[in-house]
Amino acid sequence: MSMISIEFRNPEFLWLLLLLPVLAFLKGRAGKSGAILFSSIALAKHIGRKNKTFLGFFIFLMRLVSLGLLIIALGRPQLGKKSSEIESSGIDMVLAVDVSSSMLALDFTEKPTQLITRLDVAKTVLRSFIEKRPNDRIGLIAFAKEPYLVSPITLNHSWLQQNLERLQIGMIEDGTAIGSAIGMSVNRLRDIPAKSRIIILLTDGVNNTGQISPTIAAEAASSYKVKIYTIGIGNNGRVPTLYLDDNKQVAKNVWGQVNIAHTTYSIDLETLRKIAETTEGNCYKATDKKQLEGIYREIDALEKTEVKLKQYSSYEELFHWVALAALMILLIEQFFTRTRRLP
Repeated sequence: MSMISIEFRNPEFLWLLLLLPVLAFLKGRAGKSGAILFSSIALAKHIGRKNKTFLGFFIFLMRLVSLGLLIIALGRPQLGKKSSEIESSGIDMVLAVDVSSSMLALDFTEKPTQLITRLDVAKTVLRSFIEKRPNDRIGLIAFAKEPYLVSPITLNHSWLQQNLERLQIGMIEDGTAIGSAIGMSVNRLRDIPAKSRIIILLTDGVNNTGQISPTIAAEAASSYKVKIYTIGIGNNGRVPTLYLDDNKQVAKNVWGQVNIAHTTYSIDLETLRKIAETTEGNCYKATDKKQLEGIYREIDALEKTEVKLKQYSSYEELFHWVALAALMILLIEQFFTRTRRLP
């Protein structure tokens, strides 16, 4: 980022510019009445018309302009070129989000007329979290029976947000592969040189599929110095939920109204806690939207990106150009003055 400006090294000289209007005022004051008497005013009118010409005013104006430029030159004008460069020590992170069918649960719904699923709330909170971290490279992984790379690690957060909106239940075969999700996240982070590398894993279930267990995946993450924050979202027990039909769409009745069932869910917080402890991260539990927002605010505060602003300035002297302009105007003024006096 660069900016160009004009500055004065000796600005105190600029006060002398106030003399210019004073000189103009004194020049324009009326002189004493003429002492010569004429028998006829016709001759006086003829002489006055010749002497009071625009050339005289123009010559005086050039003198004022020249004097003003000389005063500005004394102030030493400089062309300043300032540039700033943001030097950030960013954090690389992967957001791993559960998109299994249990994320259709409605226990985060605040108004009966506006049904909100766990996934809806998670996407809203993640959207805000991403906006607050413009200097970090962030990737997005969705997981159910297997993990799916939604967005590679990127600084293009506009594109990342677009991909976040793509998350939906049914995009991956149902299941909860927490270990595999961690494994894919670690693979995306392990070879990237960064000050800090973290995974924020959000789930509402129990690991029930996948080729790697969550604890072994956490040990692998620890060996690569990847920290994991785990978040258990939702309430244990019997809660209202939507469900998908055979076409993997939210089931509706013949009147077009969504069908609501009641299902019992459980969250394996013990495993989530072990994952966090193994990688020196934290484990959280959120049972409503405010709690979830608070968790991401806490993680945002814990994992701050260091941003330094470097500024560079350079100056180019302009006084000689201003003085040269004043000299040129003086020469022109002298030319008109001498020409005016020629017979």
